[in-house]
Amino acid sequence: MNRKLIGVTALLLSIPFYAQADAVSDLEAEYQAQGGTNFNATAGEALWNKEFIDAKKGDKRSCTKCHTADLKKPGKHARTGKAIEPMAPTVNPKRLTEVKQIKKWFVRNCKWTLGRECTAQEKGDFLAYLKNL
Repeated sequence: MNRKLIGVTALLLSIPFYAQADAVSDLEAEYQAQGGTNFNATAGEALWNKEFIDAKKGDKRSCTKCHTADLKKPGKHARTGKAIEPMAPTVNPKRLTEVKQIKKWFVRNCKWTLGRECTAQEKGDFLAYLKNL
C-alpha cells in the first residue's frame, strides 16, 4: 500500500516538470520555425536585465522592474503594485507550463518593456534562460 502511495505521489509531483518541458519544447520548435536559432540562456539573461527607454514617456523599463533580478523571489507590478509570483520554475512549478499563457505574457510584456513584440529569437533566448532557473 505504501509503495503505491509513494509511486502516485511521485508521479503527481513530476507533472509540473513535464508540463513545463512540453510547453517550452513546443514553443522552442515554433520559434525555430519562425527563424530563431541556437537559443542562448546568456543572451536571454542579458535581455532580461537590459533597460529600454519608453518612447512616449522616456521612462526606463526592464523585465527586472516588475520581476526583480532574482527570479526566485516575488516581484511587484510597477504600475499597479500587484504581486507577481516568482518566475523561476524551481520555486514556482506553475511557470512555463501553459503555451497559451506564455504567449500571452510575451505579447503583453514585450510590448510594455521593449516597446514592440519580441522576435522569435528573443523569445527563445528568454525561455532558454528561464527554464533552467
